[in-house]
Amino acid sequence: MKTDLQLHRDVVEELRWDPQINEAEIGVSVKGGVVTLSGTVESFGQKYAAERAVERVAGVRAVAEELHVRPMTEHQRNDTDIAHAVVNALSWNIEIPAKKIIVKVEGGWITLTGVVDWNFQRLAAEFAVRYLPGVKGLLNLIEVKPPVSPAEVKSKIEAALKRNAELDAERIIVDTADGKVTLKGNVRSWTERMDAENAAWAAPGVRQVDDRLLVTPALA
Repeated sequence: MKTDLQLHRDVVEELRWDPQINEAEIGVSVKGGVVTLSGTVESFGQKYAAERAVERVAGVRAVAEELHVRPMTEHQRNDTDIAHAVVNALSWNIEIPAKKIIVKVEGGWITLTGVVDWNFQRLAAEFAVRYLPGVKGLLNLIEVKPPVSPAEVKSKIEAALKRNAELDAERIIVDTADGKVTLKGNVRSWTERMDAENAAWAAPGVRQVDDRLLVTPALA
């Protein structure tokens, strides 16, 4: 088990390692394995990258994100300009059924709604707009609704977990009902937790993932 001091050091080093992040703008505190990020960054993309960087660090049990986005003057946009940029970005990506997605922009925050057939389409829409200039936040409410039986979803997820060399599938319990997947059990790191969650999202018919996996570094 890492001490909070060791975790703090590793998190700071991981932030410094990522070229998308200006670590000098971000404050890091650690208590009981919970990492809190604070400060102001220049873009939502940097905020997102900082969160992902912390999640990659072994021993992190949870992330509390208190970062604020304040775009540089040359990157500031009004909501109308951001909305036009979002619509264009969605229409340029062939993976995204743009006509099925509704866009709302308020105060620099983008909200995406609508219904798509696959989760990769939902994620592609989020990725397409995440790094646009002027964006302060993003809420992805796009739903996934293909007709797939719960038993088939459960079977596909369990098979994917067993194929992943980094995961101990025997420690993970998968429950499915009406497009919702619940993951229970224990994993050795935050990265393994995210791998299991990604495997669940990759299955057809998944509309929601309730990740109740506990990060237990002592299992390593």
